[in-house]
Amino acid sequence: MQIKEIKSRITSEVLHYVIKFVEDNIKEQRMDIIPPENFLQLSILKPKNGKKFKAHRHIYKNIDCQIIAQESWIILKGKAKAFFYDLDDSLLDEIILEQFDCSITLKSGHNYEILEDNTIVYEYKTGPYLGMDKDKEMLSHD
Repeated sequence: MQIKEIKSRITSEVLHYVIKFVEDNIKEQRMDIIPPENFLQLSILKPKNGKKFKAHRHIYKNIDCQIIAQESWIILKGKAKAFFYDLDDSLLDEIILEQFDCSITLKSGHNYEILEDNTIVYEYKTGPYLGMDKDKEMLSHD
């Protein structure tokens, strides 16, 4: 696996991550990718055969703070080109995502262009979803 951090030219904070799937590079049983203060979390797991996880449930947290929708795409089949934008909406990077690759946007804008027919994507977002007018602000980019 190869992890690319895409940082803002304005604040130097990481706005986006791209994880390129390279199985031979996954050495650890667990590797946390996204810093814990973010709402969207990602870890890569490569558990050994027979590993059993303890049964658990997740609990509600009373957190008093503003939240932003964070989003991730995982390409299951096909290809897409991802466009990642800075806080001022300027283009930071363009990256081709292929099977098993993952993109994560913590802040700022993005868009995608599908490059192959029959491309299939998992899209994850933080919720709750309150409708497009309360969730998104469209950029002037296509």
